[in-house]
Amino acid sequence: MVFAKSWEDFEIAAENMYIGNPCSCRFTMKYTHNRNTVVLKLTDNTKCVQFKTEVLSDLKRIEKFTGNLMWLMASKE
Repeated sequence: MVFAKSWEDFEIAAENMYIGNPCSCRFTMKYTHNRNTVVLKLTDNTKCVQFKTEVLSDLKRIEKFTGNLMWLMASKE
């Protein structure tokens, strides 16, 4: 499993992975209270990209990314 080095890298890789194969992609978000970390993971059956953060300001980015991903899932294309 690969952790992205920056938010931008994760966002680009995740969107490209979803656009490439939308039927087999899965997205999870896990919050660990003891460590105050959020881990985002997007995977298909062959690749996986993850992003881990402890920064509170990244939550706004996560919210925007999740909204964009849901929009892609709901669009007719």
